[in-house]
Amino acid sequence: MENTPLNKKVIDEKIKELRIADTGKASIREIVALVNLVEEATGDKFIRMEMGVPGLPPSQIGVDAEIDALRKGVAAIYPMVDGIKPLKNEAARFVKNFLNIGVSPAGCIPSVGSMQGTFAAFMAAANAVKGKDTTLFIDPGFPVQKQQMQVLDQKFETFDVFNFRGKKLREKLESFLSKGNICTIVYSNPNNPTWICFTDEELKIIGDLANKYDVIVMEDLAYFGMDFRKNMANPGEPPFQPSVANYTDNYILFISSSKIFSYAGQRIGLMVISDTLYKRDYPALQQRFGGTDFGSTITLRLLYALSSGTSHSAQWALAAMLKAANDGEIDFVEGVKEYGEKAKVMKRLFVENGFKIVYENDLGQPIADGFYFTLAYPGMTGHELVANLLYYGISAIALDNTGSNQEGIRACVSFVQREQFGDLEERLKLFHENFSSVN
Repeated sequence: MENTPLNKKVIDEKIKELRIADTGKASIREIVALVNLVEEATGDKFIRMEMGVPGLPPSQIGVDAEIDALRKGVAAIYPMVDGIKPLKNEAARFVKNFLNIGVSPAGCIPSVGSMQGTFAAFMAAANAVKGKDTTLFIDPGFPVQKQQMQVLDQKFETFDVFNFRGKKLREKLESFLSKGNICTIVYSNPNNPTWICFTDEELKIIGDLANKYDVIVMEDLAYFGMDFRKNMANPGEPPFQPSVANYTDNYILFISSSKIFSYAGQRIGLMVISDTLYKRDYPALQQRFGGTDFGSTITLRLLYALSSGTSHSAQWALAAMLKAANDGEIDFVEGVKEYGEKAKVMKRLFVENGFKIVYENDLGQPIADGFYFTLAYPGMTGHELVANLLYYGISAIALDNTGSNQEGIRACVSFVQREQFGDLEERLKLFHENFSSVN
């Protein structure tokens, strides 16, 4: 591996400097720090696939609305912890227009990104019913949610859904739920990192079992409407974003502004709690936090304690973006199709150079082109692939970081620029030349 396009010695020095024991097992943030140091030291640009950072400009509607709000002086005023009314109203409209689900504005609560929303929701759900203190992750999934579990010192279980799609999902879920200790089921749809999309049959299975075992379903919709095989961009018209909310009232939805509006930097998302769950009284939850119903405990106890609300000006930005989508003034799905188009090209380049797509099948259909895809290379573990690709100026994370049992890596397309496709192709060809003979 002497003819690598990047200076191997520099990379090894920076690995030691950061005290990364095994680059293949490195976290997202460790890979980010390593690549930053190498780029600074060498001037070489990586093909950066390690972090799910939006790669498109933010919504101008949001920017203008936030500037206007700041000029009107909202920076001097604490917002209500449960959100400003215009945002709550537009959020409820958005859920009806694009999921065809009715929810009261009261249950539409802004948080400091979806991550703060999940943090508060995890805390509430694990204390709602005595004996139900364990979260079940349908993996692969967002690695940081497991870190939140560690910070909260909460129990969790997990399984890789790879071999349990369709009707097989029921038996697998029931094997966990029947124990009686599960408080919450968590998954993303479309899925980070595989980009599989649960069908209505699978969502009904999850909803039915949530009803049967009285567990809360937390559905992460960070990539809302981004199954580009369907057009879900027309307000009030099918097809709608699939959701477990069609099959149970025991749900919390998380809707991010980071991807669909490219508004990641302002850290604002939405937690949408069903009317039934919002109003439900849990004696154990009241005993633990001193609140009243579930929704009030989330807002007036947990979010209040965590941050005393969400950025006032960012709430006005999100309200404006949601209103524009609700009114049909912007097509937020069209605005992010660039991710799918880049994924199509990138997947072709990898496959032409010996790689294979790990999660390539979505219940009989080819996996959609989207924000993420998954890759493997013959004869290499996921950890080995992460480590080896670094010397070719390509960064990613191993699939086992996401809870997957499969060997390979997660590739995010957002930060890769089209003008880098030529470099990517050259580096992949050299990688394949060097390693195909070994295998």
